[in-house]
Amino acid sequence: MVKNVLKSGLVKKAASIMMAGTMVMGLATGCGVSTSSSEATEGQTEEEALAEDEVKDATAGDVEAEVDKEVEETVQVTSSDGRTEVEFWYAGGKTAVGVIEEIVADFNNSQEDYFVKTSTMADYDETYQKLQSGIAGNVAPDVALLEVDAAKNLSDKDLLVDLSTFTGDDADFNRDDYQDVFFEQCRDGEKTFAFPAYGTTQVMYYNREVFEKAGVKAEDIKTWTQLAEVSKEIKEQGIATYGWEPMWNEDNLMDMAYSNGGKLLSDDGKTVLVNSDEWVEVWESIRTWIHDDEIMTVHSGGQGWEYWYDTMDDAVDGTAGGYLGSSGDQADLDFTVVGAMEQPAWDDDSQSYPAARAKGMVAVGQSPEEEQKGAYEFIKFFTNPENQGKWSLATGYVSVRKSTVDTEEFKAYAEEHPEILVPIAQSGHASVRPIDPTGGEIYDALGIAADKVELEGISAKEALDEACETAQKALDKYYESK
Repeated sequence: MVKNVLKSGLVKKAASIMMAGTMVMGLATGCGVSTSSSEATEGQTEEEALAEDEVKDATAGDVEAEVDKEVEETVQVTSSDGRTEVEFWYAGGKTAVGVIEEIVADFNNSQEDYFVKTSTMADYDETYQKLQSGIAGNVAPDVALLEVDAAKNLSDKDLLVDLSTFTGDDADFNRDDYQDVFFEQCRDGEKTFAFPAYGTTQVMYYNREVFEKAGVKAEDIKTWTQLAEVSKEIKEQGIATYGWEPMWNEDNLMDMAYSNGGKLLSDDGKTVLVNSDEWVEVWESIRTWIHDDEIMTVHSGGQGWEYWYDTMDDAVDGTAGGYLGSSGDQADLDFTVVGAMEQPAWDDDSQSYPAARAKGMVAVGQSPEEEQKGAYEFIKFFTNPENQGKWSLATGYVSVRKSTVDTEEFKAYAEEHPEILVPIAQSGHASVRPIDPTGGEIYDALGIAADKVELEGISAKEALDEACETAQKALDKYYESK
């Protein structure tokens, strides 16, 4: 069972421990993205708020100890005993690795046809790079955990198994129980090139004491413009230094733009739309709130994910009224100090429509047929409601199965900690994070624009016009090469 272990002041300690580990190990996996210098500015994409488990290890010792204990108590089959071996490559921090290895052991113990062997990578980038090399050298694994964009690239080259060839003959497969926003990211037309392994979406965390002193109820905040008014009151009354803190990078700003009706690309996918009125209005408002009104601020830079944990720390110790962060942050937060709420709409004329993103499990096409079958069986096992609940409770990330909330363990936990239901509820009305067809150049351009707006105070119109021009050139080049 997850314990909320983050206390005020401990986040920076966790970050410092992480940095020391980075110098020794040469890697750090924060909220789900590679920490290579080429990706640090992308910010790294929400969660990428996604493998932030590595830093969580510094503060989540209780979680790790329990996971380790459960793994030790599992009677593990340690050899294939003539069964078909299925090789699985993945990346994750210690908490994630512990849960995945437990699920693998459970799968190996649950049947007599297949035996999964695992290899852990430094991060998702390394998994993708080594997988490409493995495919080229005919030494690839049978299953891999990838970013959806990377999986789509491999699928476009016909290097992955179309998993719908298995689901079509599987009477036990229940497509309706998978969250649409995650499953549809893993489909391309009629092809299912991956199964969503887990999801994430950016949600709001607020300091309970700050909101109480300001006379604010979280459930009454329906729009970002309303939150700006609350932030102004919090600052003017001297309750906190800042009313709110967006997370550094383009992801938060993109979510707000989507909730204002903005689109990344035109419907035919050939025109970049990031300098439309919907985008400019949102980004200019953020610039104003940070640089002119000074009711919000953004932490940036530092080593690894230091900026992320500095932002969290401000919300925990009351420097700020709250922040916008990853659903995966829940494994680190003390919910007696902070609360969670969904992202609001932009204004009274819009609806909340933030992005949600998935990590995908793929089966490699060059594997023998029997290993492909084993890969499918393992992927299905990993994504069953019970295992998704186990994963979600340990890491804070979102289950891709709707019925996870009805499992006994998850229900018991949610009764005491309803905050875990917030990202699940938000995923129900979230948008699918668009795949960047240029391989990341559009998102890179937006990352540069976000820095100009959030850090330098440059007008949103100027920053987004430049980003749009750069991104359009990259998109035109992509289509010219087709």
